[in-house]
Amino acid sequence: QVQLVESGGGLVQAGGSLRLSCTASGSIFSIDTMGWYRQAPGKQRELVAAITRGGNTNYAESVKGRFTISRVDIARAVYLQMNGLKSEDTGVYYCTQRIQKRMMGVPQDYWGQGTQVTVSS
Repeated sequence: QVQLVESGGGLVQAGGSLRLSCTASGSIFSIDTMGWYRQAPGKQRELVAAITRGGNTNYAESVKGRFTISRVDIARAVYLQMNGLKSEDTGVYYCTQRIQKRMMGVPQDYWGQGTQVTVSS
């Protein structure tokens, strides 16, 4: 059974910083793309940032220059450093990892339970 556990959310004032962490556990052969999504109240879930196994990154336009995604494969972990937070960054943040459980298995996307980020203006 694969599980993703997130941490690091909370309440912060505008302009502040938070660092989100997400670690996978269970039977894992390899991990491909890792990413972070967020969902604000009344809005659809949107991609915030993603990072491939080779280290290529992709960011939403709204967070470029403020957020940085990184990964540590040996720890099965992905991180999101968020600086210069704005009220519009408020939402539930979900991590996702594309995990291959066995050598000949098909990679599947797994999701964390979500962590709340609230930015007060």
